[in-house]
Amino acid sequence: MIFCRLLALVLCCNAVTVYCASQSIRLAVVTTLACSLLLQMVYFGSVLFLLWRSSRACRAEVSAEPFTSSWKSAAIR
Repeated sequence: MIFCRLLALVLCCNAVTVYCASQSIRLAVVTTLACSLLLQMVYFGSVLFLLWRSSRACRAEVSAEPFTSSWKSAAIR
């Protein structure tokens, strides 16, 4: 919910700024749509990055597990 509010705030600020600078509603709409597309692409990329990082950490944990269990068994003996 916070993300949607922040996205709407950024897009509204962008539209108002472009309209005040150019006095063109058409240009304001086009740049706002372009900004929206760019923000969505960045959001999608960040989700993919978080998934990649999570799977990488999970694989590292699984591959390190046999070493930690051998350490524990050696320490018990």
